Amino acid sequence: MIRIVNLTKYYNTTCALDHINLEIRKGEILGLLGPNGAGKTTCLRILTCYMQPTEGMVYVKDFNIYDNPLDIKKMIGYLPESAPIYKHLLVYEYLSYVADIREISKSKREDRIKELADLCGLNKVMHKGVDELSKGYKQRVGLAHAMMSDPEILVLDEPTSGLDPNQRIEVRDIIKEIGKKKTIIVSTHILPEVESTCDRVIIINEGKIVADDNIQNLKKAAGNDFVINLTVQNAQFNTIKSTLSSISEISEFKKISEDNGTVSLALECKTDKDIRGAIYSEIRKNNWNVLEFFREKATLETIFRKLTREV
Repeated sequence: MIRIVNLTKYYNTTCALDHINLEIRKGEILGLLGPNGAGKTTCLRILTCYMQPTEGMVYVKDFNIYDNPLDIKKMIGYLPESAPIYKHLLVYEYLSYVADIREISKSKREDRIKELADLCGLNKVMHKGVDELSKGYKQRVGLAHAMMSDPEILVLDEPTSGLDPNQRIEVRDIIKEIGKKKTIIVSTHILPEVESTCDRVIIINEGKIVADDNIQNLKKAAGNDFVINLTVQNAQFNTIKSTLSSISEISEFKKISEDNGTVSLALECKTDKDIRGAIYSEIRKNNWNVLEFFREKATLETIFRKLTREV
């Protein structure tokens, strides 16, 4: 449905996208991941015809971004990171305005607004001012805006940025419901949402695609890599790191938290051996109290960090 060919974008001498090639299939929910400055938003802006690339081409069905930008825009609903909504209007007034500029006929307008209010959970706030809404509800209004013309493709740039956990779950559930009928591209930093929502993951780093697969296959590709989660008392992170560094199979130490002598950390390991015995032996020597100690296979977070880590 969408084909990206050798897509390249320079800002002066800075390369934001470096000859990206990608195909997005109809009906899939695609997660676009990458650290800040990786090129995610630039890619989305080019795809939605709000920016032209330095080089390369994007095809959406039978159209391309140079010759048919208006045709492509009509097929895509786009929600930028900060929903650009008019705060002085009531929610109902705003959606009516969007329906008007989207040239939805008056005979269909009320039904469409009601349908979107149901889908996006807006019925309780339809007659409130946009400026009165929480950020979570503003994002829902932005989603309704993006969906107004019933586009085939929905592009969402950080749709849950700044939301609390409950709001994230609510917006995530809406995206999953919409994804039953639409092709969706979601750019996000929140990895658990990708795992629970997306059919496929693209990871971009420094303008290049470094991973493209479903989550299960990405975890398989991580091979024997695994993480040991450890929480101990009567210790300090630097002391633990120094002590356990003698175990060569531990490739990295990540501090999760440290408070009043209680330290939680994740030990990234590269081996097919179970090294928990060696770790526990060091724990006993140092008289640390163990509160948590378990091993897990590679997660999307560890894969992401491995592929986007600066070298």
